[in-house]
Amino acid sequence: MKSDITEYNFPQDLKSMSLAEAELLSYSIRDFLIREVSKTGGHLASNLGVVELTIALHRVFDSPEDKIIWDVGHQAYVHKILTGRAKDFSLLRQLGGISGFPKSKESIHDAYDTGHSSVSISAAAGMAAARDIKGEKYEVVAVIGDGSLTGGMAYEGLNNIGDSKSKVIVILNDNGMSISANTGGISKHLGNLRTSKGYLDVKRFIKKRVSTIPSIGKALVNGLADFKNDIKYSILDDGGVLFEELGFTYFGPVEGHNIRELTDVLQKAKSLEEPVLVHVITKKGKGYKNAEKAPDKFHGIGPFDPTTGAELNKQEGRSFSSLMGEFITEKAETDNRITAITAAMCDATGLKNFSLKYPERFFDVGIAEEHAVSFAAGLAKSGMKPVVCIYSSFLQRAYDQIMEDVCMQELPVIFAIDRAGCVGADGETHHGMFDLSYLSTMPGMTVLAPKDGNQLRDAFDYALGLNGPVAIRYPRGTTRYDKNITSDFKGKNMRLIEPVDLDIWACGKMADTGLKTVQLLKEKGIHAGLVDVMTVKPLDLSPLNDLNRLPELVVTIEDNTIEGGFGMHMSACLGGMPVETLNFAWPDSFVSHGTFDQLAEIHGLTPEKIAERICEYFEK
Repeated sequence: MKSDITEYNFPQDLKSMSLAEAELLSYSIRDFLIREVSKTGGHLASNLGVVELTIALHRVFDSPEDKIIWDVGHQAYVHKILTGRAKDFSLLRQLGGISGFPKSKESIHDAYDTGHSSVSISAAAGMAAARDIKGEKYEVVAVIGDGSLTGGMAYEGLNNIGDSKSKVIVILNDNGMSISANTGGISKHLGNLRTSKGYLDVKRFIKKRVSTIPSIGKALVNGLADFKNDIKYSILDDGGVLFEELGFTYFGPVEGHNIRELTDVLQKAKSLEEPVLVHVITKKGKGYKNAEKAPDKFHGIGPFDPTTGAELNKQEGRSFSSLMGEFITEKAETDNRITAITAAMCDATGLKNFSLKYPERFFDVGIAEEHAVSFAAGLAKSGMKPVVCIYSSFLQRAYDQIMEDVCMQELPVIFAIDRAGCVGADGETHHGMFDLSYLSTMPGMTVLAPKDGNQLRDAFDYALGLNGPVAIRYPRGTTRYDKNITSDFKGKNMRLIEPVDLDIWACGKMADTGLKTVQLLKEKGIHAGLVDVMTVKPLDLSPLNDLNRLPELVVTIEDNTIEGGFGMHMSACLGGMPVETLNFAWPDSFVSHGTFDQLAEIHGLTPEKIAERICEYFEK
């Protein structure tokens, strides 16, 4: 064993390790993960739970020739270590460093880019079909778990594979977020029986010979199949029966922290030429007591003290998420029609207190955003006032349901869209940079972008009074909030500074950027007006006052992609008028991971960069 995990030549060195060495390696990996993630932050608990599973996977399969697809991908840190990237962990999720998710541009061992839930099985089905069409020989493995099997797309993939009979191995990482555990000797015995050469030879012989018997052959084969199903239902647990009925050979449950057992069952699965599902029982946060006690807290965490588990550099103030949860709970006290819906993120979206106080009106539908939205539509159609609390990037999965089920029926569903805009270290798959664009295209949708806690409260109060769909989008992090400050928001944007040379319209959290830009321009002798844009749609132009006396230039600033965003809508509305427009937003590309300030500097969204561009305009 080497003293430093970065000294190994992975994955090659893993193949030659003895079982005892592999078990020692699991301890080294856990120590390494705790040490490195405590510095950078990241997804810790999920990765601590898959150490032995990942070791076994790379001992049995030959990456990158064999394709290993990690569902969601936040549990792929161990995979990254075992494919030669341990030396890069000091820059995990940092600007210019490795991603917290699989990225094929980062390594040939990352077979498929993932970041959202329940996609791995469908992707594996496609890869296996391509392999079969081209007559190639390699294994395709999908690792799914951490609640991802609550997503309907996973079952669509399972159904497709079971019907096609294509060779795909699905690993169900059951860490208490999915199917219940049910270990037992009979399951192990069945696993040994299924993969024995004698059993497979006899199975093929009986099916081939019996089916050729004149008149009664097919009936006998069907009768044997019925008999086999009777045995299956009497022996297998409910989960096993489900997967067998979908066309998979089921192995498990298997102890997920036993490398010997895992290696044995994966080798058996590899030996078969049919769809296989291996049910593995793991413990989220395994090996680190703080994470075992609070796996939700350590699912995704910032830098922390590895001894105490206390998070470091915690931001002061209230988070938008907690405030939203508080406002919903307060209103529910006097309005029993208010219900709250989340997609497996009760705590993260601030709904914990609501769920405890009003359990009959709280619904966690699992990782099933499409269902969450249509479920809310059903509630609204029946006279309730549903509030759907989902991260911006995850709400993208329910685009059709928002359009067809909510907007087309003009239903009063409130979408509390958390983590809107740039979210920082989680990168491309988690940035919420597209919601202003796609929501603004939906007929009847009102889109609000509060800049702070007080505006968030105003937006929610206003939304409750509307008889139609409303989206309230707010960013990650903490904000200002003073419960003693009240306002009478009526859906109008607010003029803060009167324009002279130009007018700046800043959406939501970018209002602060707009104000700093005004101050920088004033130092250069350029006098800018400022409008605080809280209502993105319907577009409220009332702060312009007299459309016949417009400033020479109107500037828009938003925490959204440039394409189809507020700026483009503003420019279209001002088209034909004697005014120029400059739009500042995120580029028409997928923005990498890094801090908000770093990314804003790169993409020209800081007050300094914006002021510089405006000065260039007037110089011309």
